[in-house]
Amino acid sequence: MSTLPVDDAQLNLQKVIDEVTESHQPMLIQGARSNAVLLSEEDWSSIQETLYLLSVPGMRESIRAGLATPVEDCAGELDW
Repeated sequence: MSTLPVDDAQLNLQKVIDEVTESHQPMLIQGARSNAVLLSEEDWSSIQETLYLLSVPGMRESIRAGLATPVEDCAGELDW
């Protein structure tokens, strides 16, 4: 994770936002009293979705089972 002093982040905020959004890498902003992490909105949404899915009982196991299933076993049409 890249780090940036808060003064530099303030001076170049739009550039920092663009960099974080394009690279999908968080930026640690170091302040005088505390630090903060800047994430793109898309990455934050992905993290929130992952946390939600992993909070559903049995979801983690279901995902692991699905990942272990060969693609050819999943290629059939769904009967809705």
